[in-house]
Amino acid sequence: MPVKKQHTKQEYISITGARANNLKNISLKIPRNKFVVITGVSGSGKSSLAFDTLYAEGQRRYAESLSSFARQFLGRMAKPDVDKIDGIPPAIAIQQKVSIKNPRSTVGTTTEIYDYLRILFAKIGRTYSPISGCEVKRHRVEDVLEDLESLPKGAKLYLLLPLEGGLVDTLLSLKQQGYSRLYYKGQVIKIEQVLQKSEDFERKELFVLLSRWINTKDTDVSEIRSYIESGFAEGNGKLYLACESEAAESSAADKSSAVQIREYSNRFEADGILFEEPNELMFSFNSPIGACPTCGGSGTTEGIDERLVIPNASLSVYEDAVAPWRGKLMSWYKEQFINEAYKFDFPIHRPYAALTQKQKDFLWNGKGSVIGINGFFEWVDKKKYKIQYKYMLSRYSGKAICRECGGSRLKREASYVKLCGKSIAELMSMCVTELIEFFKTLQLTDYERKVAERAMKEIVLRLECIDEVGLGYLTLNRKSSTLSGGESQRINLVSSLGSNLVGSLYILDEPSVGLHSKDTQRLINVIKRLRDLGNTIVVVEHDAQIICSADYLIDIGPLAGSFGGEVVYEGEVSEPILKEYAKTKGSKNEKYKESLTLDYLSGLKSVDTRRRKREWSRSIILEGAMEHNLKEIDVQIPLNAFTVITGVSGSGKSSLVGDVLYPALCRHFQIMTKPPGAYKALKGDIKLLSGVEYIDQNPMGRSDRSNPVTYLKIYDDIRSLFSEQPYAKASGYTNSYFSFNKDLGRCPICLGEGYITVPMQFMADVKMLCTECGGKRFKQDILQVRYHGKDITDVLDMRVDEAIEFFASQKEHLAKKVVQGLGVLQRVGLGYVKLGQSTSTLSGGESQRLMLANFLSKEGMGAKSRLFIFDEPTTGLHFNDIKRLLDAMNALVDAGNTIVVVEHNTDVIRDADWCIELGPGSGADGGTIIYTGVPSF
Repeated sequence: MPVKKQHTKQEYISITGARANNLKNISLKIPRNKFVVITGVSGSGKSSLAFDTLYAEGQRRYAESLSSFARQFLGRMAKPDVDKIDGIPPAIAIQQKVSIKNPRSTVGTTTEIYDYLRILFAKIGRTYSPISGCEVKRHRVEDVLEDLESLPKGAKLYLLLPLEGGLVDTLLSLKQQGYSRLYYKGQVIKIEQVLQKSEDFERKELFVLLSRWINTKDTDVSEIRSYIESGFAEGNGKLYLACESEAAESSAADKSSAVQIREYSNRFEADGILFEEPNELMFSFNSPIGACPTCGGSGTTEGIDERLVIPNASLSVYEDAVAPWRGKLMSWYKEQFINEAYKFDFPIHRPYAALTQKQKDFLWNGKGSVIGINGFFEWVDKKKYKIQYKYMLSRYSGKAICRECGGSRLKREASYVKLCGKSIAELMSMCVTELIEFFKTLQLTDYERKVAERAMKEIVLRLECIDEVGLGYLTLNRKSSTLSGGESQRINLVSSLGSNLVGSLYILDEPSVGLHSKDTQRLINVIKRLRDLGNTIVVVEHDAQIICSADYLIDIGPLAGSFGGEVVYEGEVSEPILKEYAKTKGSKNEKYKESLTLDYLSGLKSVDTRRRKREWSRSIILEGAMEHNLKEIDVQIPLNAFTVITGVSGSGKSSLVGDVLYPALCRHFQIMTKPPGAYKALKGDIKLLSGVEYIDQNPMGRSDRSNPVTYLKIYDDIRSLFSEQPYAKASGYTNSYFSFNKDLGRCPICLGEGYITVPMQFMADVKMLCTECGGKRFKQDILQVRYHGKDITDVLDMRVDEAIEFFASQKEHLAKKVVQGLGVLQRVGLGYVKLGQSTSTLSGGESQRLMLANFLSKEGMGAKSRLFIFDEPTTGLHFNDIKRLLDAMNALVDAGNTIVVVEHNTDVIRDADWCIELGPGSGADGGTIIYTGVPSF
């Protein structure tokens, strides 16, 4: 019988006495080289365990290996509040926040695919002349020798040099260099003959004779090689080989016709252009060697803004899509363009958004006698000394795609190099799924395959990984700063997988955010592949499919805030375990602690609100939406109802809601925002709406001093309560002294933030506790003011649930008002958040719920309703919290408002009154409505 393997200490990450934030001195063992999920209700302490304990200790230990500059701060770096951590490997945190602000960073550079593409183009890319389209080649000595082997034996061979410069002067110079003979139409002649009667000779038929021999088996190849090398050097890169066959007659005319002259050049040129040989820096937009000289590698310049020139891309040229061509004065340009467009097969009645890139290029650049938009503005620029033309230029100026590089960021020479007919810029603009097919069907020679084998393997591996995590719709030139939190995290996951690190600890923060349920299993496969490399994967997650796929589950709870911070379950999650939990729940001898997670996984509880669907008769209609991949769709949004827009990742949800619907509504309500994407009309009962609010997952505010109670204006009442205390009145402390946004009472060192940020080299900036105030944020005198035994910092450190209990026991009117305001935060599931917690530390979902609380606190918003758009509000929410969120949203609708939610969560979709699903696929395969109606699953 096999002996069961005994686990050693090194097989676990052992945590003893963790007390970060609300963790209650917990101790546990996390198995190494496993896929571990940490879950629990919002505010239970998941992030405190994963990031504030595990990652913080991993970062601190990593800093010990850095330079002396980093180590000088180690004594001041706050250690995680834990007694001991053993067996922790180097930690890497992949969080939801899009921390990349560099506008040059793209999906291709982040995943390092672009680096391998540059190697590929430098090694096996072929250069083509933009004039003739012929491939540009440089002949090597081996090419000439290879041709010699194919020539018939016994043939007379002549190695020739070009005759350049003035004829007489060149010939005299050649004589001085030791040359004595020339080659002319199959004959060898002396230089003196040409000098005596130069007019009898055709200049183009004259060559300098370098060497001659008869092609036999005994020809000395080494000697011929040396002649060829010297010929390339002395002929300025050019060399000729004349082959005279034995059939040639003695007459000069016959000899000339029987002679074949082959030209060789080791200069990289064609059509009179000397081309640059491909190298890696040639394809780098971050290097001055490869960057476009006009835009400096950014892809954009200050110029004519396409969005301003074409404000409504759903119009055709005939329908006045080109704004500056409207009106009597400039309509001549429109008429001229329309009259000539048929010669070039340009569709004047097709909407601008539906034009091909080639057709758009024609509209902008024109051709022949046709003046395009750019030509029009060049004429306007010449007239800008007149005020009306100067105004027109400024009216349509903004950020424009660089006309020199077309937005590719690279200099023009890079576009001459192609791989199977595609330039590197064309590959970067293809979506990942298309690129995978391109590389899998790429036809290469044996030599090219051998050279490119390693780079090709890395490219395909990373592309397939991107596709597996549900991001196959992305292009490699997509800016990293435009990715959502979930997209950014999954891209970083791909980078980690490509780096092939072994023995590391990866901590992921809800990687399923923004991922359709059909793609979740593919994400799980990628996580397991990273685990199988020999890494420990710790995932903070709420998705049931991911939880049940993990090797090990740690459930923190049982509730949030002071009622959480305990390990309520740790171990495997399987169907037998869930059945046993459901069976023993409520019995006297419970094997398991109280676990809300297991309650929902086992079916004991459900998110289903069981409410009756609302009936509606009024709606707004968005017609002809065709931005990005949207295929001219018509969308009906019910008013005074709860609508969910769903679909696979990349199906067009964000294009519809964020790029078309919201900006179109803003335009109607005269709210300044970006121009809307292409659509035909916004119709329906829009007059019944008083405004629109878009609640996305972007960070709230720029100041670290912003917090939930300042955002909801509750802090004004709290400051007033403290200013009315006897000590405050005696000292003359008004409510302004209790603001950390003013110099009156805040700490002068940290300026009311409680910590000081120290920039570090090659690692994240370190935030250290302010030594002046000890993190209290206020001057010591201000902290002497107490309200029922609590100073202002004590109150700000309270969680919402604790603060409600504290203020509810007080008699002051302002205290009751504070309780009322905080109750809204509790209502949207933020009872675990501290009153003074910086809004910059809130997750995307928490930020959305804080905004929702702000609107719920203003229930009397007028007779007309508002339309609220939420972008995946369930981010970071446990099953139990989703139910509370749905209750809060339904309360907003019941108050007369309209809610539109972009969401993948099936519980939210099931609860909606109306569902619109986009698809069926992503990218070019998406953009159509595949279902609209009442969700009934």
